[in-house]
Amino acid sequence: QVHFRESGGGLVQAGGSLRLSCVASGRTFITKTVGWYRQVPGEERELVARISRDGDTTYADSVQGRFTISRDNAKWTASLQMNTLKTEDTAVYYCNYPFAVTWWGQGTQVTVSS
Repeated sequence: QVHFRESGGGLVQAGGSLRLSCVASGRTFITKTVGWYRQVPGEERELVARISRDGDTTYADSVQGRFTISRDNAKWTASLQMNTLKTEDTAVYYCNYPFAVTWWGQGTQVTVSS
């Protein structure tokens, strides 16, 4: 019942960039606000960015100005461009619907080294 498949994570040095993508398994994607979350072991999952079906975006203070969320409704995908990465951005990153949370995928690991 996994709804999203995330990809694009990896190991990068501080100051570097990564681009994450997630693909939804159903066309309900185009009707919903989509969010990127991250989670560090032992901590709560954090919503870092979201984008409405019309393209309005909201960011957590911790990533404002460094991360950019986008979506392609024709491909049921959402992306997260992450620039100027910091070691504290290290986490597993996930997609979901902030206002209609569904099954969580496996996420994609982002590791930022100093």
